[in-house]
Amino acid sequence: MSWTHRTLPGLRIGHASDRRLKSGTTVFLPDEPALAAVHVAGGAPGTRETDLLVPENTVDRVDAIVLSGGSAFGLAAADGVSAWLAARGRGFAIGPARVPIVPAAILFDLLNGGDKASIPGMGSATHSPYAGLGRAACEAASAEVELGSAGVGIGATIADLKGGFGMASAMLPGGGSVVAHVGVNAVGRVTLGSTAHFRAAPFEIDDEFGGLGYPRPFPPDAAAAVTKMNARAAGNTTIAVIATDVAIGKAQAKRVAIAAHDGFALAIFPAHTPMDGDTVFVLSTGRIVPDDPAAALADLCTGAVTAMTRAVARGVYEASAAAGDRLPAWRDRYSVGVEG
Repeated sequence: MSWTHRTLPGLRIGHASDRRLKSGTTVFLPDEPALAAVHVAGGAPGTRETDLLVPENTVDRVDAIVLSGGSAFGLAAADGVSAWLAARGRGFAIGPARVPIVPAAILFDLLNGGDKASIPGMGSATHSPYAGLGRAACEAASAEVELGSAGVGIGATIADLKGGFGMASAMLPGGGSVVAHVGVNAVGRVTLGSTAHFRAAPFEIDDEFGGLGYPRPFPPDAAAAVTKMNARAAGNTTIAVIATDVAIGKAQAKRVAIAAHDGFALAIFPAHTPMDGDTVFVLSTGRIVPDDPAAALADLCTGAVTAMTRAVARGVYEASAAAGDRLPAWRDRYSVGVEG
């Protein structure tokens, strides 16, 4: 079964999934250039144009954000997105020139059992397939987004299960909303010990990832740091985009990105390791101007944490099995309602 989630108004999201490759790309396309910021907390990131988004630098709006599989080869997806945008007149204006601003982050999925012959260095190919996946993701962009094994999440794994693409949203007390979108490919795991129960359980809404709550009693291995075997730098990563319609500045968006990493820590253990490239982008469409900016920022940070926590669990919960997988999907290892 394929589950979908609706993203923020004014934003479209497209997946391009190559099931033979077991890799893919997800693109975030705001209807108009959107304010953006980023925070990297993992020790092994793979990114493009993140320096542009620090608060003291010039450009504060982006035309798209890309999350992709493929390790460093996946950064080419942003080239495909840039070309697609340029053909439609989108981009930062510099005289007569227009340069699309497309930051990107990648995760490592090169050893997940897919046929990687089309990737340079893993076969006879001389060009990355990810530029084409970037263009295809743009063409597929919609307000309704598939969860689980799709786009950037199609080949994602965690320590003991398949990862995936997750989403969750929250309404903010002062008006506006926040939506977390995440590709979960962490070195750690998202369940409590060897049970089916998600670490994110206290934040769950409407049984969105099984409704199991916490196990009673807690398993003896709940605090065990189980990780991917032979984990190494660039081999793992959780990458995400927080989208909001609340108007904020670039420095405030950076603060939201920093806070959103707490969602990783609440849903994944261990998180932010030297082997993870954990990265969070923030996009603001600015459609809602708050009456109390300080209170709105505090609410937005809190909402980003809770939505991210839920989105991580949802990405793993919605993953589905495919031929050649090296790890099981959560739904295949566990049955909803199983205790312990």
